[in-house]
Parts: sequence; C-alpha cells; structure tokens
Amino acid sequence: MTKVYVGMSGGVDSSLTAALLVEQGYDVVGVYMKNWTQDLPGMKCPWADDLADAKRVAVQLGIDFKVFDFENEYRHKVVEYMIDEYKLGRTPNPDIMCNQEVKFKLFLEAALADGADMIATGHYARVDDGILKMAVDQNKDQTYFLYRVTGEALQKTLFPLGEFTKPHVREMAKERRLFTAAKKDSQGICFVGKVGIREFLSQYVQQKPGEIIDKSSGKVLGHHDGAIFYTLGQRHGLELGGGLPFYVVGKDMTKNEVYVTTDLNDETLWKETVFLGAVHWINGMPAENRYSIRVRHRAKLVDATLRYEDENVTLALDNAERAVASGQSVVIYDDDICLGGGIII
Repeated sequence: MTKVYVGMSGGVDSSLTAALLVEQGYDVVGVYMKNWTQDLPGMKCPWADDLADAKRVAVQLGIDFKVFDFENEYRHKVVEYMIDEYKLGRTPNPDIMCNQEVKFKLFLEAALADGADMIATGHYARVDDGILKMAVDQNKDQTYFLYRVTGEALQKTLFPLGEFTKPHVREMAKERRLFTAAKKDSQGICFVGKVGIREFLSQYVQQKPGEIIDKSSGKVLGHHDGAIFYTLGQRHGLELGGGLPFYVVGKDMTKNEVYVTTDLNDETLWKETVFLGAVHWINGMPAENRYSIRVRHRAKLVDATLRYEDENVTLALDNAERAVASGQSVVIYDDDICLGGGIII
C-alpha cells in the first residue's frame, strides 16, 4: 500500500485532501508543518489553533498524525528572503519561496526519510507524471505559486483537489462531516495569518519618514514612513487626498523617496517587454515561442513571445501590462501546462 504524508494546515482544503486519499485506499499520515509560531504586537499567530484543528481531523479520519518542525529553516529561507527583497525595493512573493524551499523540498525530504512513498497537499493544481497543470477551478488555480517546484518533486506529489471547484470541496467536506468544513480560508501573509505585509515588515525594519514626490513636477506632495512599504502601481495608502488618484511609479531606496503620478498612461506603469532572472523550468527549457503568461497571482493570462538571453529570459508581450514590479514572479504556460517562470529584474 502506498504511504502518503499529507501536509495538513488545519484548513478545509488539506482536511478534504487527507479524507479523499483515505477513501482512495492510500496509507495516509497527516503532518502539520510548524513553520511560524511568533506573535506580533496585538496579533496572535494562529498556529496552535491550526495544529489543533489538523489533529482533530486526523483523529476523525483515524490516521496517524505528526508534527514536523521547520521553523528555523523557514525563518532563514522564506522570511529573511522576503525582508531582504523588500529592503532592496523589490516585491517578493513568500508563498512561492515557501513552496520551493519548505513544502516541496524540506517536507518532501523529511517525509521520504520517515517512510513515505509520496506527499500530498491541498493545492488547487493537477500533476501528471511530474508535469504541472492548471486546476479545473480557474478561479482557485494555484500553479502560479508552484512554478519553482521541480519535476522530480512533482513525481512524488499528489494534488487531489485539482479536479474540483472550491464550492464542491466545501460541499464534500460537509458531506463527510469534517471538523473544518465551514472554517474560513486564511488571509494575508502565508505564515502569519491576517497580518498585512506593512504590519509584518514594521517589526523588522525601522520606519524611515521620507517624501512623496510628483514625478512630472518634482513637487513634494506629502510624506511616507518608509519607501520599503510601497510597490509599483500602488494607489491606496498614499493619503495625498483630493482630485485624481495618485499611483506609485517608482522609488529610490537610497534617498527613501517615493514617486507618484496621476497619469495612468505613464510609461513607468506599463511594460511591453519583461526581463526575467532566477529562471526555473519544471521539466527542462521550452523552445523560444509564443506562450501564455501570468504577471501576478489572479492576473489574467496574456500572450507573449519568449526569447533567451544568456541565463535570462525576455518576454515580448502582445499588449503592455500594468504595474509589473521587480521581484514579482512571471509564470509561463503552454495551454494548461505550467512550464516554469522567473523573477522580474
């Protein structure tokens, strides 16, 4: 019998994942990954409640349950990476790094060493012999966050929810009377629940007041408490008041200045060519060709032509895309197959 270690986060998706695999005849072991336990001022980290919920579902399903402690590695490989990127003025995605470094590397390695044949998670994606495919539910598809996982890791991975829509998942959890069937999905940063990125970063970087400057006139329009907290295309949180809305079109981390404009057609806001570094292909380099790309999670798929330049990739977009910020990931698709992607330079 194939032994599968299921990453159980205490949510409905991973709970149903475990339940379905039990029904399909696998020898299932539930695993809670203890990645982050730190409380923030006025905000309690939900890890203990999530662990209790995961354990309760495991008892309900009659499966063994373990806790894998990855907190140290997580802090170094995910949290410090994120903070360092923000300090450089970029916009990183910690969920992508968590999948690359923790769930499909540390967890996979620890599970195999502990006697597992495969791992499974509650991600909305499909896998076919190491090939990553979009989920049936386009609204919930999570392949954007999985593009840095290796084909070898995917060979050992199951995604039972890839064929279902989120409402169907909730319904199936309810039918099975799973304890977490009505539990709300977690929001905010992957590892600290409802905390926003600004609140989180404030614990690690000193607030440094600076000027908000009109890009075209050079006039000082207001003040901010740290250029680190702003990203390209941002409209909210500027508090400049009155008239047309302002958008962030740039920042100087050395001078701690944020540049804004009311001109939605400003060239800085739109990109027809995107350069990618730190490129990762799931199953080998695809040919130079036209593909569909996603420039951020939930962004619609758009067409682009891929070209190679040394170790980097250039994408010529059919139509300019707005607010493509350095540090973000662009993910590349061939029909419903996720080929990989890279980080915007």
